[in-house]
Amino acid sequence: MIPYERRELVIEQLHEADLLHLDDLQELLPDVSVSTLRRDLKELEREGRVEILSGGGVKLKLRTVSHERGIQVASALHAAEKEQIAKRASAEISDGDTVYVDSGSSGTMLLAQLLDRDVTIYTGNGSACWVTGDMRARIIVIGGSFNPHTSSMTGPIAEAILSEVYFDKAFLGVNAVSVERGVTNPSYDEASKKRIVRKNSNATYVLCDSSKFHQVSNVKVFDLEGLTLISDTFDARLSKAVRILTPEN
Repeated sequence: MIPYERRELVIEQLHEADLLHLDDLQELLPDVSVSTLRRDLKELEREGRVEILSGGGVKLKLRTVSHERGIQVASALHAAEKEQIAKRASAEISDGDTVYVDSGSSGTMLLAQLLDRDVTIYTGNGSACWVTGDMRARIIVIGGSFNPHTSSMTGPIAEAILSEVYFDKAFLGVNAVSVERGVTNPSYDEASKKRIVRKNSNATYVLCDSSKFHQVSNVKVFDLEGLTLISDTFDARLSKAVRILTPEN
């Protein structure tokens, strides 16, 4: 097994366990010497992927997301995965539901899935203003301060409207998710808006492609408890803290 394969196997195991020790890795890789395993861990630490603890343990290092991607860039990244997520999310919606659909690329794809459904959609996603033609869905775009970078409505006006509306289900975008920090993003305004929506929703779903797993941004939105995460793949470590839906379940 080449060094890259060994290190990726270590990372894979850390996704399933909060903490590993050198003895655990020796059981996993019995033909690899202790000195080689230590070198692998040092290299993973140098790359910023793991944290080596003073007691000899090793854990995943949370990756920091400190900026908000523009909507055009975000839409191009992991597009196939986000389309799968949108289709899976639409399966959670029943005719007659009143739902909130968030801004962001995954939210935009979910909007497209719902145009021919008998649902009422509230959204702070500016992309909804570009929808034309016949549709069965009723779309209500909330007002607020428009951010052209993210195509999102936020601020006091948006929050005042959302605080007086109740939803059967809410589908929220996310920048980062981790067991340790929950859901986080770079914008306090976005975090505040999401908290209001969650409070006023019977069920809250977080749309999150797997590239955002085990990352952290600088503003906490909320903890994972009581949420449902919809993603393109399953993650054993996150599943200990949150219900996860994928295209396969």
